Amino acid sequence: MQRNYDNLMSTYSYISQLSPVLFWDIDKERMDLERHSAGLIQRVLEHGTLQDWRLTRDYFGMDRIVADCKSLRTLDPMALSFICAMSDTKKEDYRCYHFRQSTPTLWNS
Repeated sequence: MQRNYDNLMSTYSYISQLSPVLFWDIDKERMDLERHSAGLIQRVLEHGTLQDWRLTRDYFGMDRIVADCKSLRTLDPMALSFICAMSDTKKEDYRCYHFRQSTPTLWNS
């Protein structure tokens, strides 16, 4: 039972230190980090501060961050470049890169 309490405190500590701007449309107190980790990681990469990034990296670990980012359908190009540089991975390994390449736009068709 103590282990679950420690994990809960760690989660609370992590989420309480993130920038409030990341939670403009959701209640961070009710957020399930395991279930919505990809969405939170995406918010941190696209709108967070360097401190938010460091907290997220320390909380989830690079393997989890990369796995979640690889499954994202969209990711800001700068955020994609950042995660590739931080994890020594290629853009071509990410779903969002291929999705962007295959989606025609009005000015690109």
